Amino acid sequence: MARAALSLLLLGFVLALPGHPWGAWRFPLELPALVALLALRPGRARGWRALLVAALGAVTVLKALDLALQLAFGRPFDPVADLPLLASALDLGEGTLGAGGALLAAVLIGAVLAGLAAGLWWASGVWAGRGRPLACGTVAALALALVAADLAWPDSVPGAAFTTRLVWDHAVTARQTRADLAAFRAAARTDPWAGRTDAFARLGKAELRILFVESYGRASFDNPLYASHAALLRAAESGIAAQGLAMRSGWLGSPVAGGQSWLAHATLASGLRIDGAIRYRALIASPRKTLFELARAAGRETLAVMPGITRAWPEGVRLGFSRILAADGLGYRGRPFNWVTMPDQFTLTAFDRLGPEASRVAQIVLLSSHAPWVPEPRLVPWEEVGDGRIFDDQATAGDPPEVVWRDPDRVRAAYRRSIAYALRTATAHAARSGAGALTLILGDHPPAPFVSGIAGRDVPAHLIGPPELLAAFDGWGWTAGLIPAPDLPVLPMEGFRDRFLTALSGPP
Repeated sequence: MARAALSLLLLGFVLALPGHPWGAWRFPLELPALVALLALRPGRARGWRALLVAALGAVTVLKALDLALQLAFGRPFDPVADLPLLASALDLGEGTLGAGGALLAAVLIGAVLAGLAAGLWWASGVWAGRGRPLACGTVAALALALVAADLAWPDSVPGAAFTTRLVWDHAVTARQTRADLAAFRAAARTDPWAGRTDAFARLGKAELRILFVESYGRASFDNPLYASHAALLRAAESGIAAQGLAMRSGWLGSPVAGGQSWLAHATLASGLRIDGAIRYRALIASPRKTLFELARAAGRETLAVMPGITRAWPEGVRLGFSRILAADGLGYRGRPFNWVTMPDQFTLTAFDRLGPEASRVAQIVLLSSHAPWVPEPRLVPWEEVGDGRIFDDQATAGDPPEVVWRDPDRVRAAYRRSIAYALRTATAHAARSGAGALTLILGDHPPAPFVSGIAGRDVPAHLIGPPELLAAFDGWGWTAGLIPAPDLPVLPMEGFRDRFLTALSGPP
């Protein structure tokens, strides 16, 4: 009796396990059907049991991936589009936990999966070939009818066929992803700006600087926990205005949340919604022109300052950058801040050392507000930045991520401080840029939902530059200053390219 009860608990746990952190635990309608079918099989039915264990193990992994992506990105796992994320997850795990910690985590995951498989094999064996055919067949038929009823009319019967629905939904998602990719490729072949050589004509000799602030989202304005960010921006307004510069702020809708910054970068540049690795690869293979390719066609130098790039990045040339400064090309000799290769202040200092260049269009990615948000950098006098070794004490201070991340409140506090640092650094740099540059400071995506604390993928965007340049954006309705009005319409990030080009170049 105890063996039977324990086996039912294990099988029921796997079937009832939700794929969402706030999913409800309900009686799995598949359980009686599964047990009855096992009991119908003759003898120990090893082949049937092996298939069952493999299927239940795969479904459990799928649920775990759903759970992980819901926590990190606020969406379920896409079996077609998200497989390339596994390599990125390994890199982030090694950066957060260290090589030893990442290896230990991998061993533990493997041990859990092996233990689960062994447990499912035992549990299925308890019931294999143990029932009377007529009774078991009747139970199986009734249970399968309930599963079908729940799929057709959710909440019409007690319990839920959640696992069956999950597998079905993911199969539908995979099919939709393939169809969506075909539509995306067709859209990428149509570009109203193809062949134009006058992009950014109204920019004149001014330099355009696009600064992405990692994980900077609407929570900085709508979540009281991060209210200090708005106060910081209000304080920065006076310093920027003192340099004779104007400001406008609005909202953009990012295609992602919690990570995958490069997809937001590609979305802004291409004017197409890039929300997964498959679309990203399709963009790279398409003739679609990015902001930076159009700038080059207009005779402007293009530059990417990418402190997070530590490997070859052949896509950079395709995206339109004539020069790429990756982590090893910025001259940083200090210690890394965990996964973050260098603090934002050094990144911007390295950019400044290139000297002003008329008509240049630059993308600068700021990393200091990237998870795990520790160690925490601090601003130093700009003239003392040097080769970055002045930051070494900061890079080794405080508790490591594996300690901080045990407490969600400490994680949120670290995030709040890292965004504050990034905003201070970015706005101070914009104030130093003078009248020769138009600066766009924007978030790439919100942080993970458990950090953000609010729904949605909106990110702030701030235009800073000489009043005569910002006059080109008067028709946008954006708010003067650095605090976007909460009721401003949100512009999808994929809509930014064409609207921005029209403002600075005239209609296509």
